[in-house]
Amino acid sequence: MPLAVIILSYLVGAIPTGLVVVRVLAGEDIRRHGSGNIGTVNVLRVAGVATAVVVLVVDILKGIVPVLVALRMGFAPWTVVLCGLASIIGHNWSVFLGFQGGKGIATSFGVLLGLSWQAAAVAAAVWVIAVALTRYSSLGSLLAVVSVPITFWRLRQPEEYMSLGVIVMLLAIYRHRANIQRLVTGTELHITDRAPLKK
Repeated sequence: MPLAVIILSYLVGAIPTGLVVVRVLAGEDIRRHGSGNIGTVNVLRVAGVATAVVVLVVDILKGIVPVLVALRMGFAPWTVVLCGLASIIGHNWSVFLGFQGGKGIATSFGVLLGLSWQAAAVAAAVWVIAVALTRYSSLGSLLAVVSVPITFWRLRQPEEYMSLGVIVMLLAIYRHRANIQRLVTGTELHITDRAPLKK
């Protein structure tokens, strides 16, 4: 049973929200516009705020639902953590996209919400402050994920949560490696930059 739930968590995470929503609402393939990423920030730049909000909410739900279901079913902490991790991996490497995908920030936030609203609140606050000061969403995301294992440690959360926090941080850094290069060279786009759909 735990293995089946972990696999289902991966499949839930693998749903390519940005691709589906933009295709339904705008009739376009988000991968052909902007940065080519299917995540919330590229959807914001390409398709606007309303569409981006839909993608953000669904991507967060992809993380929180598997965790809450696993908790509700009374699984051991490691199984709960693996369900959350599976949903993030599904988002980042979706079987429906040839094992391509997004960067996992919104889905990771959903997993955090399911495990510890306090850690999620701290990460969200770090992101908001960083983006408000720099206008770089990628930098905000990187700083937010770095805060996760630190917050878990400060809150004395179980070692399973601590391990997940470290893995989430490392996955996010890996998925943002191109962004990190652009931040270093000063070529990273600001969150307010736009790349509207070409008619």
